Order: sequence, then structure tokens, then C-alpha cells
Amino acid sequence: MSPSLSVIERGTPAYWRASIALFLAAFSVFASIYSVQPILPILADEFGLDAATSSIALSATTATLAISLVMISWLGNRFDRKKLMLTTMVATALIGLAIPLMPNWTGLVILRALLGIAVCGVPAIAMVYLAEEMSTEALGMGMGLFVGGSAVGGMSGRLLVGYLADHFDWRTALVVLGVLLLLNAIAFLILLPKPQNSRGETLSPRRFVANLGLLFHDRALPLLFLASFLLMGGFVAIYNYVGFRMLAPPYSLSQSQISLIFVVYLVGTLASAWMGSLAGRLGRRKVFWPMVVIMATGIVLSLISAIWAVILGIAMMTFGFFAAHSIASAWVARRAEGARAQGSALYLLAYYAGSSVIGTLAGYGWSHWGWAGVVAVAGGTTMLTLAIAWMLYVIPPIFAPDSPPRPPQAM
Repeated sequence: MSPSLSVIERGTPAYWRASIALFLAAFSVFASIYSVQPILPILADEFGLDAATSSIALSATTATLAISLVMISWLGNRFDRKKLMLTTMVATALIGLAIPLMPNWTGLVILRALLGIAVCGVPAIAMVYLAEEMSTEALGMGMGLFVGGSAVGGMSGRLLVGYLADHFDWRTALVVLGVLLLLNAIAFLILLPKPQNSRGETLSPRRFVANLGLLFHDRALPLLFLASFLLMGGFVAIYNYVGFRMLAPPYSLSQSQISLIFVVYLVGTLASAWMGSLAGRLGRRKVFWPMVVIMATGIVLSLISAIWAVILGIAMMTFGFFAAHSIASAWVARRAEGARAQGSALYLLAYYAGSSVIGTLAGYGWSHWGWAGVVAVAGGTTMLTLAIAWMLYVIPPIFAPDSPPRPPQAM
């Protein structure tokens, strides 16, 4: 990076302020997206739905989010990065507060779809902010902490909503979460350093399309996009339907007890930061495939009926998933270089499309074959990802400095 550009160095006060702020942003987004996951059985019962249909409460959000990410990668540069992420966080909280007011399933799904549009600013822009503002040494750990925030947010949103839904009702639970997200937005406003290295112009349609074309000329990036689709799809499939399994005999757990399963998200926080940093030292292609193996092993282990095996399997899957996701997202930012915004957007488009498509598809597996059907879908996608990881292993790494000589042409 040019000496004229001021970057955030690892360990400085600005580094920790930025890391904490983006951790909170990731927390808010992923807590809101996945807040309905532990209450899918409750929604199915209240609105008279089957398991696959109830999952649309989540799939509607991830589907509109996937589409919105492409547009924000093109038009987002018209706005200040910090202000756009702040607006995203406030809108997310307000829509979250409106969802429990909906009296019917259609209204709930419409607001959940609007939520996907609202949250799109953080996932895409935060990754580009990190790539532009942080030094090479800070990027891996910074990306890991951001992904860790998504893990904690996903866990906390599920735990909070699951617990409150059991002791009060699901509507009260979502109101409490919405208030918490508003408080996060205030902290984000105070903490995040103003961006110094972002570019102000918006790409022309021709240049935007050209940038997309550049991404597909790289040997590794299309494989990373496909891996994102498959990894996220398999991960969401397990979490979407584990609640249905735990409510049924022989477990017959309460909603609060089931929500405790999501505590294993803590291992995702550890995995994203630890493996993201390790991959920066040893090489991403050397660390990525073992994490996919860990994820696949956990999915298979969950087939054992003993509850300890189910929990251990889900914990292993969670560790492997967040580690692989942290590595792959930094890998995309690394290789996309001159089209980082579009690279991040396509990676996340595939990520959330996988959640919508495979997450709902696994519901039909549950309806026809029970947990074995869910594992067949999730395990199959993970094994395909392992094949992709081996293909990525033989692609030579880029040896140029991680930071480009100028800020990337981003959103």
C-alpha cells in the first residue's frame, strides 16, 4: 500500500475500535437474520405449516439479501461506508421490531424479505472496509473477528429468542432483540473510525460488468463462490431442523433446552479468529480443506442418537464451518484485488443463496426421511466442498503484497 495511505495497524487503538464496531455490526445482522431459526417449530404450529414451509421465514431473508448484495456492491460507493452500515443497523432494528406485530404468515414473510434488503449493507461493505482500511498484518485477524461477530450474533439471537419464546412468547422475544440491536447501532456510531481509503466514484455499468468478468478469469474465485454456496447451505440445513428433531421423542426437549444447543456457536468465534490468523501464516489452501473435513465429520457424527453425540457433532460442524468461511472470505478479498467489492458481493450472494436453496431443500429431506434426510443433504454439500478444496489446493497462490498499491475499486 502506498505510504500516502493511512492504514490501521494491528494492536493499535484504532484497530480495536474498528474490530469491536464491526463485531457489533456482524452481531446485529446475524442475530436478526437467524432469530427465527429456533422458533421455526413454533411458527409451524401457530400458522399450520410443515417444516420446509416454516423455513421460508429464514429463506425469504437470505434470498433477498443475496440479490441485494450485488446491487450494493455497485451503488454503495455513492455513500459514506460508515453511514451506510449505520443506516443498515438502524433499519434492521426497526424492521425487527415490526415483525412481531404481523398477525399472519404472509405479513411476516414480507417483512422478513424486507429485512434481507435492510441488512445487506453490513456483510458486503464491512469486508471491503477491512480490506481497504487495515494493513496486511491486521486483515486476517480483523476478518476473523468480524466473522466471529457473526457467530456470536447468530448464537445470541437464537439463545435469546428461544429462551424468551419458551417463557413468554415469540413476539415478545423479537421485540427484546430489536431493542438490543438499536443499542448496538449507537455503540457502532461511537466506535468505528471514519474510513480513510475508500474510493468515491461509482462504477459505470460497463465497468461493473467488466469487473465481474475479471473475477471469473481467476482460477480460484469461481471455486470459492461455489464453496460458499455449498458450505452455507449444509450449515443452515442442520440448524434449521435440529429443533424439530429435539422437540420429538426420544428427546422431547423444551424450547429453552433446545436453544442451549446454539451455545456451540462459541466454538465458531474461536475457529474464525484462530484459523483466520493461522491461514494467514501457513497459507489458506493448506488450512481450508482440513476445516471442511472437520465440518463433514461433525455432520456424520450427529446421526448417532445419543444427545452427547448430536451436540458434539454440531459443535464440530460449527467449528469447521466458521473456520472455512473465515478463510474463504479473506481469500476472496485477497484474490479479487481490483474488484474486491464485486468479489465480496458474489461470495456473499452464493453464501446466502445456499442458505435459501439448500436450507429449504433439506426440509423435504426431514419430512420424508427424518434426520437422515437432513444429514444426506448437508453431508452431500460438504463432500462437494471438500472436492473443491482439493482443487483450490493445487492453484498457485498470489505472491504480490496483500494490500494493493491503491485502494481497490470498490462499492
